[in-house]
Amino acid sequence: MKTPIDKALVDGLIAQMGIQDFAKATIREVKQVAATAEKQSGVEFIKMEMGIPGLPAAQVGVDAQIKALSEGIAHSYPDIQGYPELKAQASRFVKAFIGVDVKPEGCVPVTGSMQGTFASFLTCSQADHTKDTVLFIDPGFPVQKMQLQVQGVKYETFDVYDFRGEKLGPKLESYLSKGNICAIVYSNPNNPSWVCLTEQELETIGRLATSYDCVIMEDLAYFAMDFRQDLSKPFEPPYQPSVARYTDNYMLLISGSKAFSYAGERIGVVCISDSLFHRHYPDLAARYEGLPFGLVFSTRMLYALSSGTSHSAQYALAAMFRAACDGEYNFRSEVKVYGDRAHKLKEIFLRHGFHIVYDRDLDRPVADGFYFTIGYRGMTSGQLARELMYYGVSAICLVTTGSRQEGLRVCTSFIEDHQYQQLDERMAVFAQNNPI
Repeated sequence: MKTPIDKALVDGLIAQMGIQDFAKATIREVKQVAATAEKQSGVEFIKMEMGIPGLPAAQVGVDAQIKALSEGIAHSYPDIQGYPELKAQASRFVKAFIGVDVKPEGCVPVTGSMQGTFASFLTCSQADHTKDTVLFIDPGFPVQKMQLQVQGVKYETFDVYDFRGEKLGPKLESYLSKGNICAIVYSNPNNPSWVCLTEQELETIGRLATSYDCVIMEDLAYFAMDFRQDLSKPFEPPYQPSVARYTDNYMLLISGSKAFSYAGERIGVVCISDSLFHRHYPDLAARYEGLPFGLVFSTRMLYALSSGTSHSAQYALAAMFRAACDGEYNFRSEVKVYGDRAHKLKEIFLRHGFHIVYDRDLDRPVADGFYFTIGYRGMTSGQLARELMYYGVSAICLVTTGSRQEGLRVCTSFIEDHQYQQLDERMAVFAQNNPI
């Protein structure tokens, strides 16, 4: 059967952009091909490639930021350590929703977790000259590896797909035993697979981080968005799973972008454990006038990068944290729609012969959330991504995220109600044209 979009149009656009291997096309390249094909064909695309919030920004944050601006805060440089109220509320937020104690001094605002990881990589990679390599538990956010490329810092990576549960510890030790790992990075819930590391796995990671003296950078961009359990009640279990319960060597990266739909203002916090914040590393002390880890992070790395974080956005995040901790604002109820969308989308794909690539967290099906992964038997990632473009569906290949599996990452954020029927009809044609 004829595809909704002419194959020659899509193939021509890919060739014009100079993309030799579509499996390695970046998110923005896929987005550009989709946008151009949509415009030239007149066929609406079902866009699943970009991980951008599809919900309005949290009103409590907007109101607080407008108030701060109207009172003149824009004329003042922010303190490099951060707005005191934000630091205090970030400390409360960690206690309320993770159940661990981090002093306000260790909660440092950043212009989004992107800047947080950049500054964290700089600090960790300079702390001990014998430890010059970052380890990624993949799949993960591709830009973090680009940050290390920009910095000239080495990294190692492995796909967690075959190393869950009891297999994770030995796999980590195979890298840590070399003695060159300064930091371990992962997201939880995971971008792109949406797998969630269990408490047992996090305990293993924490124990090994202490044993081998490396820092855990825990990316909590999708905070409390494992919708299989209710993580929305402040100061009550169950809490957001975190390595912070199992080691003192941690940095928690908490972003306002997804949980609060506040991506445009570039605001987040890095919460450094009390122990790590005050730790003195000889190499950092020699380079930065005797400063401890936490002050190197803030007064050297962040100061050199941006001289602070948007002042009014700090007021917004402080208000959102406060309202969440006080039980006045259930941020999780607003973002739960992503899980509902994933459930509907998965059902359509599965009915037409697709499979979920990262499908389980040990003995449990993976949660429905912001992302999920699909594959189609007999097709590589690049073949599937290109083929779906002929049906007006855009997604990115897992290979770009460090995954070793064949398949695609699907993002639920931009799906509109009328597109479920569109997808169902198009995937029915896809299945007829690509019989398994």
